[in-house]
Amino acid sequence: MAKPVILTVDDDPDVLQAIARDLRKEYGDRFRIMRADSGATALDVLKQLKIRNETVATFVVDQRMPLMSGVEFLEQAIVLFPNAKRVLLTAYADTDAAIRAINNAKLDYYLLKPWNPPEERLYPVLDDLIDDWLADYRPPFEGIRVVGNRWSPQSHQVKDFLARNQIPYQWMDVELEKEANQLLTYTKPDGVQSLPLVLFPDGSTLIQPTNLQIAEHIGLQTQAERPFYDLAIVGGGPAGLAAAVYGASEGLSTVMIEKEAPGGQAGSSSRIENYLGFPIGLSGVDLARRAVTQAKRFGVEILTPQTVTGVRIQDPYRVILLADGSEISCHALLIATGVSYRKLNIPGEEHLSGAGVYYGAAMTEAIACQGEEVFVIGGANSAGQAAMHFAKYAHSVTMLVRGDSLTKSMSQYLIDQIKATQNITVRTQTKVVEVKGKQNLEAVVLINDQTGAIETLPAKSLFIFIGARPQTDWLDGIVERDENGFIIAGADLMLDKRRPKGWTLERDPFLLETNVPGIFVAGDVRYGSVKRVASGVGEGSVCVQFIHRYLAKV
Repeated sequence: MAKPVILTVDDDPDVLQAIARDLRKEYGDRFRIMRADSGATALDVLKQLKIRNETVATFVVDQRMPLMSGVEFLEQAIVLFPNAKRVLLTAYADTDAAIRAINNAKLDYYLLKPWNPPEERLYPVLDDLIDDWLADYRPPFEGIRVVGNRWSPQSHQVKDFLARNQIPYQWMDVELEKEANQLLTYTKPDGVQSLPLVLFPDGSTLIQPTNLQIAEHIGLQTQAERPFYDLAIVGGGPAGLAAAVYGASEGLSTVMIEKEAPGGQAGSSSRIENYLGFPIGLSGVDLARRAVTQAKRFGVEILTPQTVTGVRIQDPYRVILLADGSEISCHALLIATGVSYRKLNIPGEEHLSGAGVYYGAAMTEAIACQGEEVFVIGGANSAGQAAMHFAKYAHSVTMLVRGDSLTKSMSQYLIDQIKATQNITVRTQTKVVEVKGKQNLEAVVLINDQTGAIETLPAKSLFIFIGARPQTDWLDGIVERDENGFIIAGADLMLDKRRPKGWTLERDPFLLETNVPGIFVAGDVRYGSVKRVASGVGEGSVCVQFIHRYLAKV
């Protein structure tokens, strides 16, 4: 943690050196002693400290300085660091100005120069002021800060990316926090305020960054260390992570490529309570964190965010094409890309996406919904888990379910919890047909499928957890899929007990092998899979055994 700063300002080099020396001798072990030779230079220093989120404990400032007096400096400095203690160094003739500064600049103390010996005339005064400051001092947040607008889709994207990659950050809303606007002024003095602004602990900033720019800045691995691997895994959800752990632990050089964040859709779940071995449940973030740690311990390379755009068969290798133009070769390829929430495709949806209309994102936006009415679309476990999480913050949560009950799609433990939660209401046979709002969501239009009744309700936040859509277009013409894009594997390929077209081996496809030898599939993206976290983990781990059998014959 960075030490709090004691800043001394004086235009006389000899005096500045002397005061800095005496301050460092007494306080250097607990505070960082900084100095400036003018008020203007000191203000620039303070702005940089503010951007780095460091703290100033005390100002020790000379009164008689050209262009900007000590009092004039302090009047501007307290805007940046209002809690810092303020000491003015004065000559005898300046005592009247110092006394006036007690009101104007909220001066805490003034000292006559010279202050020798400091043990009698400097340290006792500063000791009292510093003790007083420490009594109320709370160390500042040391991680990444995001300055933005709640209703900005770009701001939501940054928050969601950091949260899902388990990178601590502090959110600062320009509409609610004065300091957020100050930071914009310090980083963009020309007045052009592009949001979001991301500030890093080293003082660097990014404006409207992409996920890839953030990843590179914080040191996430986005490029493979080598051109070839025994096993390449596309997708970092439960299935992909399980395969990575089992593959690497059994000696396979393994790389896992994830376009957003390890954990996949399960990683955004607020609570998973039916996962074996965790009787009180665990969050999706916690599950992902444990799995990533375990995978890295065995030497798995995890590339994120990185997108796969295609695959090329170059026997005996499978070559993966990445969005940045690079390639990775492997003997065996596992596709574990999971599924994405399906869009509603209703009027207003595209315009308000990220500005009140969200897909998933329960963990990212929940705190912002404090005291509000929240709407959740969906009747499966992900929607139920989200509703329970929102209920901790929101005034009320309304679940909108197209079916006539939750029993067909949701686990009973969740149904029971929802029934027992007073601020959750379930409206069945109801769907959203339109969302309204100019800059952000303002209302939802609902229709009851049974009665045909239409109503418009005020709304600020709508969270969508419906359907499952695999993103497998990049496999077009290579891997066999059903009409919805789910990948067909194993026995499902054997129509009339015949091997798939183009199959070249003298054996049938393995249980989780696609129509291309050496390309496997696991998890929700597989045709006929069970959409549960545990089943994804099971398929990912089992698949490694078939990969070993395949590699033994390569």
